[in-house]
Amino acid sequence: MAKAIHSMIRVLDPEISIHFYKAALNLDVDARFDFDGFSLIYLRNPETTFELELTHNHSNTEPYTHGSGYGHLAVSVSDIESSHAALVEKGLSPTLIKSMSYQNKPMATFFFLTDPDGYKIEFIERSGRFASV
Repeated sequence: MAKAIHSMIRVLDPEISIHFYKAALNLDVDARFDFDGFSLIYLRNPETTFELELTHNHSNTEPYTHGSGYGHLAVSVSDIESSHAALVEKGLSPTLIKSMSYQNKPMATFFFLTDPDGYKIEFIERSGRFASV
């Protein structure tokens, strides 16, 4: 069986991204590999072994485009209200909290946050379909 281990995003300024992901998701640098021309920076937190890989191409000076195919990264939280309030307090501007149902059953309570490179992060409360994640 395959096990998801990381998701990679390209970032313009790794220090800004590292600071953002520490504030938003409590992710710390687990490993950093600086090569000629590019760096790979792996972020994680104590709750999971899944990592976010930041790829920084040293010569790139323009923001990356995401095209029409990129969606978002999703994380689960135990308390959506307090998670949202903590991000607002840090000045990170999450969207409003929303809920959705399917066939009259609660499915998800969530909000989105955008990182410095325009990537969307969905915060989903551990309830409904996502109660066990």
